[in-house]
Amino acid sequence: MPASKRAAQQLDANLRALQELPRDELASRWEELFGFPCPRKMSRIFLVRALAHRMQEKLRGGLDRATQRQLDKATTDLKDGRAIVPAAPTTKPGTRLLREWQGTVHEVIVLETAVQFRGERWPSLSAVAREITGTRWSGPRFFGLKEARRA
Repeated sequence: MPASKRAAQQLDANLRALQELPRDELASRWEELFGFPCPRKMSRIFLVRALAHRMQEKLRGGLDRATQRQLDKATTDLKDGRAIVPAAPTTKPGTRLLREWQGTVHEVIVLETAVQFRGERWPSLSAVAREITGTRWSGPRFFGLKEARRA
C-alpha cells in the first residue's frame, strides 16, 4: 500500500478517535499540533473541529499563498479598525459578460489570458470598455464585476 494511502487511512482513524477523547487529552493534542496552550474556554465541539482541521492541514498542506495573504490583510485591517474589503470576483474562462451601452448590448467572452469581443481577442476588459465607450474605463467596473468606490 502506498505511503500516502496509509497516511490518509491513519488520518481518518485519528479523526474518528477525536470524538471519543476526554477534554484534557484534546487539550494536550492541541498543544502538540499548535505549539501553544489550548484556550481554556473553547467549547469541546470547536476544539475537536479545530484539531481535525489542523491534522488534515498537516497531512494535505495548508492554505495557498494568495489566500494566506488575504487573511493576513483582513487581520491587519480589523486590528487597525478598517473594514474588510472582499476580494474581487474572479471570472473563469468561458464566462459571458453582457453590457448594454447606449441601446446596444455588447457581449464579451472571458478566455484564459484575454477576452473575446466581436470575434477578436482583446488584452483586457478595460480595452474593450474603452472601445465601446471611447473613454477610459475600468473594465471590471464597466461590466459590473466591481462596484464604484465611494467617497
